[in-house]
Amino acid sequence: MTQPAAVTDLIHERLAPFPRDHFLSAGDLNAATVPPLLDLADAFVDFNRQSSKSLDLMRGRTVMNLFFENSTRTSASFEIAAKRLGADVTALSPRTSSTAKGETLIDTAATLNAMKPDVLVVRHSASGAAALLSQKVGCSVVNAGDGRHEHPTQALLDLLSLRRAFGDVGGLTVAICGDIAHSRVARSNVALLSMMGARVRLIGPPTLVPGDADRWGCEVFHDMREGLQGVEVVMMLRLQLERMEGALVPSTREYFRFWGLDREKLGWARPGAKVMHPGPMNRGVEIDSDVADDLTVSLIQDQVEMGVAARMAVLAALSVRREADDPSTASRSPSPSLRDREETR
Repeated sequence: MTQPAAVTDLIHERLAPFPRDHFLSAGDLNAATVPPLLDLADAFVDFNRQSSKSLDLMRGRTVMNLFFENSTRTSASFEIAAKRLGADVTALSPRTSSTAKGETLIDTAATLNAMKPDVLVVRHSASGAAALLSQKVGCSVVNAGDGRHEHPTQALLDLLSLRRAFGDVGGLTVAICGDIAHSRVARSNVALLSMMGARVRLIGPPTLVPGDADRWGCEVFHDMREGLQGVEVVMMLRLQLERMEGALVPSTREYFRFWGLDREKLGWARPGAKVMHPGPMNRGVEIDSDVADDLTVSLIQDQVEMGVAARMAVLAALSVRREADDPSTASRSPSPSLRDREETR
């Protein structure tokens, strides 16, 4: 394992401003800005595997987590990421906030803005909610999922998992399978994977694949055997029954029979193929436990670990950008690296 001092120095060396004031969609990144961000996240992976996990890169910063939808992995990983960077973290629950009393999203934004946070992490059921908030507040906004629109940090952590598993994402064939129509994860992953040179296939029943999916730059399949031929990565998606209007699948049992991933269907992919799932999983609906829990093929637990590191990279880079844009924050700049301190002695 890399020595703690070396990891800390590596983080400081790789730290650079985020390319935009906010992280609202995969389109806020490009093929040139993604690799350095992943390099920084890689350093945070090593850091997170140490016994001591405390930095002061965001000392004096305030991060607010505002989740209007249920979340375990995303909300917890953002909170852990911010705390490990040294930020003050506040988690706001809409169920106990004034939104439950009828306060509008814009009024909520104005109220939070008056408290002078530095980063607002938002999850909302309405597409475009994070973008709307970004126009009403003076801090950086990170989209933690907005309706069916996007979930950019999920795509970033998935890319980190794939790069660590395969070395290079360019040239990989990735099949995204299941409920494409209601998936913000699918949309962000299609954008980011394609941006980095991967070939993306979409597989699902006709009722759960958007009518314009053929214009996403992907191959579209409705048959798992045909769609999985030759793929190196199988990314399963949760069947989002709560977003469906009407019966789009005959039953969960029939859905698993045709589109759920089991050993037989995984055998149709290229030998050595890896399996992913953004969670939460519906075992026996979109994926079989035998596949999900097999660490020789499954990257699912790795995705959870990468989520903290990727979100640390995003928050740290946004913090550096804010410091660059506002000289008055110089007093809150991250501490110099250990190497810098040695050179000044």
